[in-house]
Amino acid sequence: MAQHTLADRKAARPASAARHASTGTRRNTTPSPRTLRPRTLLVAAVAWLLAAVFLLPYVEMVITALRPANELRDASYLPTEFEWANFVNVWRESNLGDNLRVTLLVAGGSTLLVLLVAIPAAYYTARMRFRGRKLFLLLVLVTQMFQPTSLLVGLYREFYQLDMLNSVWTLILCNAAFNLTFAIWILTAYFASIPEALEEAAMIDGLGRAGALLRITLPLALPGVVTAMIFTFIAAWNEFVMGLTLSTVPESQPLTVGINSFIGNYTVQWNYLFAGSVIAIVPVVVLFALIERKVVSGLTAGSVK
Repeated sequence: MAQHTLADRKAARPASAARHASTGTRRNTTPSPRTLRPRTLLVAAVAWLLAAVFLLPYVEMVITALRPANELRDASYLPTEFEWANFVNVWRESNLGDNLRVTLLVAGGSTLLVLLVAIPAAYYTARMRFRGRKLFLLLVLVTQMFQPTSLLVGLYREFYQLDMLNSVWTLILCNAAFNLTFAIWILTAYFASIPEALEEAAMIDGLGRAGALLRITLPLALPGVVTAMIFTFIAAWNEFVMGLTLSTVPESQPLTVGINSFIGNYTVQWNYLFAGSVIAIVPVVVLFALIERKVVSGLTAGSVK
């Protein structure tokens, strides 16, 4: 009797399912619209407001760069016509091309030199517990306290005696020296956050210390390396005081000093000044936008154990 009852139940299940299907009772699989909380809307509004505040000077700079010379003092926010020839004229009537070339060489050379020195120094400091390690890190940090402006007289006398004024190599050495501290600190924290057991396993498989660094640790530390690279590049790109002091020939001056030449004693060529500024910021903005994620991850490296 029990066997017949169990069989009847199994047979009744498909029939029940068929009745539900025939009556059209189906589960609603359409996702419900997500409602935004007032707090989320407030945070988004504040974020957009802050973005507009920070972007407004750049918008004004682009608009002024496109103004005709006879409308520079007009009260209207937008010009009657956009003078795109300002970008062509500022390139032809000044040494902006040479200045841009010098800036690219200085920023690229300084960044490369900093990475070549900072990576081995930071790796050795993070992995080895040598005597005087804390003193070394303290001295590295102390060097960050000295501003380039306080050392300009000594730097000028030194490079004058070495006959290295108006040289790209002079600016590369100075920018690399003043940015080396930040790179060592960033990379030391990142190397310390990578487990040493990975290198030990690689050395068991036959790799040496240098091979483990190049094949195992360095790829894992790429966000930290990118962070040090972008900050060094931007600092060298925006440097002004050393370029103004150590380079007196217009053709050997960096872009920041070359743009300053549009400011005269009695007049300022605002349209050319802002056109040159737009040309100067575009490469850095594009570079930072491409690797922004790695910069953020590199800055937060070692902050959580």
